[in-house]
Amino acid sequence: MVISRRVAVFLLAFGVWSYLLWPNFVRNIWNSDRSWADGSPTSYLVVHLVIAVVSLVLGTIIGVLGWRALRAARKAS
Repeated sequence: MVISRRVAVFLLAFGVWSYLLWPNFVRNIWNSDRSWADGSPTSYLVVHLVIAVVSLVLGTIIGVLGWRALRAARKAS
């Protein structure tokens, strides 16, 4: 499968964006009053942490695909 340089840059940017966005989201959720009840995590915290982890994993995969496609496009040029 051939991915254009433009799409490769977009995928790489998406991966970087994920690492800029989700850690801040996790920090905000962690510090939220709704995340803890009597010192134990609430379902609100657990659900949002799962969403963040899945998003970081997908962002990593997409970013790696973009990086590999960009490198392949450079070699082909």
